Amino acid sequence: MKLFPALLLFLLAFLPLAEARTITDAAGRKVEIPDRIERVMAAGPPASVLAYVLAPEKLAGWVRAPGDAEKAYLLPAVRDLPVFGQLTGKGGTANIEAVLSAKPDLILDVGTVNATYSSLADKVQAQTGIPYVLIDGSFAGSAETLRKVGDILGVSERGETLATYAEAKLADLKQKLAMVPADKRPHVYYGRGAEGLETGLSGSINLEILEAAGATNVAAAAGKGGLTQVSLEQILGWNPDTILAASGKFAAAVKSDPLWANVEAVKQGRVFVTPSLPFGWFDSPPGINRLIGIAWLEKLLYPDVFTADLSGEVREFYKLFYQVELTDEQLAALIKGSAQVK
Repeated sequence: MKLFPALLLFLLAFLPLAEARTITDAAGRKVEIPDRIERVMAAGPPASVLAYVLAPEKLAGWVRAPGDAEKAYLLPAVRDLPVFGQLTGKGGTANIEAVLSAKPDLILDVGTVNATYSSLADKVQAQTGIPYVLIDGSFAGSAETLRKVGDILGVSERGETLATYAEAKLADLKQKLAMVPADKRPHVYYGRGAEGLETGLSGSINLEILEAAGATNVAAAAGKGGLTQVSLEQILGWNPDTILAASGKFAAAVKSDPLWANVEAVKQGRVFVTPSLPFGWFDSPPGINRLIGIAWLEKLLYPDVFTADLSGEVREFYKLFYQVELTDEQLAALIKGSAQVK
């Protein structure tokens, strides 16, 4: 049946309109978002993790493709999602065409919130017409982040479940850390990359979890800021009693290179590789994944105070957040870099 234009307009007037609502993001931006969100594009790695743990079925794709080792710890349904690249940070690879091809209802960015990220969000939103929301990714605000984004994505119940876990974990951390005297808290160097000479300064989101665990970031002596390159001479001067390595290659070099031999951490055999599957426990990315990292750090740094079974905590976290059941072999592989963890 052919409809006249006037009649067509009349009928369209009675069709239900797509509902929308306005939220205020972490940058204070007023963003109108659809009331029902089905596809989410992550602007960077922390947002990928957050979208995955809250609503894996809504994740449009990855910032970077998971490797085979990572896929084993992810739900089968998300392992081979398309890769759109990264919108934010120094590794930014996505472009407007990639954003449009993803056809998301929402672009989610989680992490540091400042004028630079706010400007980028405004620019991308203006160019694509897709709502772009900035979320504070601070570790202390993990529970609030889970609740807020759970509400935005329409999965408030799951957001509340995960937020309750985060609150309990951080409350336990605070209570037990109060029992550890200042002179019993370790001085730690965290090295990124194969050479281990990239680290975070005081205030770096990449070292936030270390400060939350009550330890001293020795690189804070070099000033305040984000990630930076340091020299071996600086590290030798700081003389950390514990070294955390993001790379197994760096950890092996530290243990065998005579230039490191007099560092207290090496003399005491306290050089550990940070677990990293499917996402880093300490960093890489500095996202909601760090909640299991804090359990690992507690046991590593204060084994006499934090006596809970780490294996049990890891199994619980992976089942609750990543929705996967770990095998005994997978569990052992995750924590093999920590000699003090049973």
